[in-house]
Amino acid sequence: MADTINTAVPEAQVSRRNEKVGMVVSTKMQKTIVVEIEMRKAHPKYMRVMKSNKKFYAHDELNSARFGDVVRIREARPLSKLKRWSLEEIVAPLLALAARREGFCRGSEVVGIGAELFVL
Repeated sequence: MADTINTAVPEAQVSRRNEKVGMVVSTKMQKTIVVEIEMRKAHPKYMRVMKSNKKFYAHDELNSARFGDVVRIREARPLSKLKRWSLEEIVAPLLALAARREGFCRGSEVVGIGAELFVL
């Protein structure tokens, strides 16, 4: 009998690091952004949905995020006294959100602003 060895390679490495999506509220520091996360939770007794905000300091190596962008941040090793997160991706730039809000486009149309193109 031939023994078969199962050498299954996982298709994608599942990361156990926590991820959050929020809005950039400050980019005044070098290689650091402040991201505000809005959390909604039902009150235990009254069942009213309560809204709370929390700010996280995240590392942005390329200084690519701008004020108002919606970004995804991921847990990382401690980089400073307050910085424990790193920028994963920019989900929606502020200009694309403004164009959608003003009614310039709908759904998945492309908006050209200056030399940059954003897919909504």
